[in-house]
Amino acid sequence: MAEEIVLVISTVPRNESERIASAMVEERLVACVNAAPVTSRFFWKGECCTEEEDLLIMKTRRGLATKVMARLQAIHPYDVPEILVLPVLAGHGPYLEWVRRETVP
Repeated sequence: MAEEIVLVISTVPRNESERIASAMVEERLVACVNAAPVTSRFFWKGECCTEEEDLLIMKTRRGLATKVMARLQAIHPYDVPEILVLPVLAGHGPYLEWVRRETVP
């Protein structure tokens, strides 16, 4: 493969996920976003919190990871958004090629 693809994963409030997913796809920073409802439990500012959120899984090129993270930080409503970049070790070739075609290099 010429370029690795990465997944960028972020949890967002459910009422914000469509706005964020649309922005990322329309700006061609990611080829696709999957959104799934999750219940997140975590400590924040000394309190144990439970939030109903959406988990966004975004597919993009490795070379766009820095831009994707910066854009997510700019449009995400949280002070400290969860943004993780994970490598894809293998995948269906035609799908990975589609991700490359649909994202801005």
